Amino acid sequence: MITKMSHATIYVNDQQKALEFYRDKLGFEVRTDATMGAFRWVTVGPKDQPGFEIVLMEPKAGPMLGEETASQIRSLVSKGVLGAGVFDTADCKATYDELKERGVEFMAPPKDEFYGIATVFKDNSGNWFSLTQPKEEG
Repeated sequence: MITKMSHATIYVNDQQKALEFYRDKLGFEVRTDATMGAFRWVTVGPKDQPGFEIVLMEPKAGPMLGEETASQIRSLVSKGVLGAGVFDTADCKATYDELKERGVEFMAPPKDEFYGIATVFKDNSGNWFSLTQPKEEG
């Protein structure tokens, strides 16, 4: 039986630039930065979520991808069509202000939604994420 998800992969066009974005702009911890043969294994994660790691993977030809597929993935990432996920925060507006000041590109300011307060931002490869403050229950 599956008990949890420990890793999720985000394709990025430059691992070093992505590492700097997630570490320096989002404040994530670097969990792993290691060479594995011809590949670099880089993982990051939110400080308050130690059991979950985001793999920052460059789409390169190898055992899992052919060159044509890797090239197509690089193109799609650059176009910003591969949404990557949702990050929660306790205060969406304050987090928006802080990240915007650090140079994070947002699509719009936070706004009220049926599920809470939300906005969308992009990483430096073009992946987009929702940033949400879930609606308080009660």
